[in-house]
Amino acid sequence: MSSTAGPAPLVVGFDLDLTLIDTVAGFGDVLRVLGAELGVEFPVEEMTSRLGPPLEVLLEPHLAAEEVAPAGDRFRELYPHHAIETVPALPGAHEALAAVRRRRGRVVVVTGKHTPNARLHLDHVGFDVDHLEGRVWGVGKADVLVREGASIYVGDHVHDVEGALAAGVTSVSVLTGGCTREELEAAGTHVVLDSLADFPAWLDDHLLETRLAALESDLRRRGSVLVAYSGGADSAFLLAAAVRALGPDRVVAATGYSHSLPQAERDPARDFAASLGVEVLTPETHEMDREGYRANSGDRCYFCKAELVDVLGPLAEARGLAVVATGTNADDAVAGFRPGIRAADERGAVAPLRDAGLTKDQVRAASRRWGLPTWDKPAAACLSSRVAYGVEVTPHRLARVERAEAAVRGLLAPLGVRDLRVRDLGDRASVEVDRALLPLAPEVEQAVLASVRGAGFAEVAVDDRGFRSGSLNELLG
Repeated sequence: MSSTAGPAPLVVGFDLDLTLIDTVAGFGDVLRVLGAELGVEFPVEEMTSRLGPPLEVLLEPHLAAEEVAPAGDRFRELYPHHAIETVPALPGAHEALAAVRRRRGRVVVVTGKHTPNARLHLDHVGFDVDHLEGRVWGVGKADVLVREGASIYVGDHVHDVEGALAAGVTSVSVLTGGCTREELEAAGTHVVLDSLADFPAWLDDHLLETRLAALESDLRRRGSVLVAYSGGADSAFLLAAAVRALGPDRVVAATGYSHSLPQAERDPARDFAASLGVEVLTPETHEMDREGYRANSGDRCYFCKAELVDVLGPLAEARGLAVVATGTNADDAVAGFRPGIRAADERGAVAPLRDAGLTKDQVRAASRRWGLPTWDKPAAACLSSRVAYGVEVTPHRLARVERAEAAVRGLLAPLGVRDLRVRDLGDRASVEVDRALLPLAPEVEQAVLASVRGAGFAEVAVDDRGFRSGSLNELLG
């Protein structure tokens, strides 16, 4: 059976002082005010040169034992009045948090700072975090990181490294605090960055490497696989990954041939699979025989994928292949309206890219790294996706769309057209092309309209909103 849980969500923990914010000046100001009240001249420069340990540890060398706790409490009372407005975010901090958000991750701040004061800092600099935990230090941070499900902890101090290692997560250290590269590496950190400005690029590389390793592990565990192979970027990458993990003798590609698959897609798909040394099966699928598919309600893709997996399942079994695998990626899984994914899951197909957490961008990045010609291939959904919901899908309609798109692509090729759809809206056609090409020159637009009419549409218009993947879903609402 398929596993639909996917990888654990990305959770990244960050220290606060000298990792996200530059508290040196503000901390020093509070020390001076506290010292004036207590009649003590604190060595401010020395005390702020290695911020990180708990406040009481910093105060102990300069006060009698019984004075340390009350002085710490008073410091925290003074802090909001002297060390919030003047404390800025460190360079790259906002971008680092945004990088986590782009990957649909959670941000957790785990700091030794007094929690209310830490919250004031977050609010002042405009950091949007999912969870804040204060008054924890060193290995004590591990409990929080484990509880919150973090896989990465970013800090500036050797004690941040201790917390990360105790939690069993990746330790990322930045050189914006008082610890040197040598000290951080000696403590066992996995990564040292000059600053958080380097974090987004590191995170992208780290996630890609981690997810590729998860994909390879998954495929090796399967032992053999029949890849539902359309020739698009996702299924081509999955096919290549399967060959890398298992060898071509334990991988078979299967492309369902039907009216829904454009003729222009077939030869390139076979050629790519052949370049990997993989056997290619081209069974006919008969989704058009399924009433739900022809009716073309919002769940049309359910019937299409059901037909495909129902055809491929026996082929896999006959060849002794463990599973049927689809090219569903992690973005597909959260895209909302994807009935085809449900049909595949119900029939026991697996989705290794999704389960490894690989997004569309990561599939393209890895494909480019591996030298696959499909790395920048435009999305090429089946021809039925061009027919508006509620309009019956027929071979005639699909052939008409295919002729129209081929004609328009030929006309716009000199302009560098990439994404192109001719939508069959029943009584008329709508042409969607890359937004960057709009508006088309009048003579070009007239040629486009004429070519679509020549393919069999009586009425046609160019959509001034440009290409939008899944734009027909807009009509469902």
